[in-house]
Amino acid sequence: MFKEDGYAMNDEALLRYSRHIMLPEVDIAGQQALLNARVLVIGAGGLGSPVALYLAAAGVGAGDGGALHLADHDDVDLSNLQRQIAHTHERINQPKVASVAKAISALNPDTHIVTHAEQLQGETLSELITAVDVVCDCTDRFSSRFAINRACVQHGVPLVSGAAIRFSGQVSVFDRRQPEAPCYACLYPEGVDDEAMSCATSGVLAPLVGVVGSLQAVETLKLLMQVGQTLHGRLLTYDALNAETRTMNIKADPLCPCCARLK
Repeated sequence: MFKEDGYAMNDEALLRYSRHIMLPEVDIAGQQALLNARVLVIGAGGLGSPVALYLAAAGVGAGDGGALHLADHDDVDLSNLQRQIAHTHERINQPKVASVAKAISALNPDTHIVTHAEQLQGETLSELITAVDVVCDCTDRFSSRFAINRACVQHGVPLVSGAAIRFSGQVSVFDRRQPEAPCYACLYPEGVDDEAMSCATSGVLAPLVGVVGSLQAVETLKLLMQVGQTLHGRLLTYDALNAETRTMNIKADPLCPCCARLK
């Protein structure tokens, strides 16, 4: 048994996370950080499925004080199963958060899962964000993304944002702990129509959400372990139809209605 900072990893845990621990950038300290981390995944659909599963597999929330929070107000629908891989046919009509929780428990029973079968907003959203280390925005509505961004800006919690539509995906990290950091509203002005770009009206290639969600999980793990360079201040885009990726810099908008006044 290995013990560090008051938390013990037994032989089973050391074996489970051995492929992480052998990475010099991770080692025991990095794995401990993941075990004790608190992450909020908002949206338990196409993006939230791979994000939640990979975070749980990596050990996020499986240690003392750690937790993996899942938030979504929808139930599993037949049309979800084309891409939302945490759900099964047998769990149609069940709350999505309950369905993902079952998938996580089967994968890593040590994960401390907290489900929120509701649309987080207002004080509830704000209070929950103050209780976590990183927020993963896996929603598909601009109104939700703007609300999540505002709460993360207000409380200085890093936000890992992902989106996927048709054949196009994008990922970025908005970390207001960094000097001159942009926020999501610096990239997209508020007031965008929720229905203008949605999977329900525009469609989406099934594995595209897996690509984007996996990238979100990678960025989240890097933030928690404080290793490498994250996508802070950059936007990564992926064109699945033409197999092309691009990365562009994002600058803070000095007139941003969300974050400029807090500088």
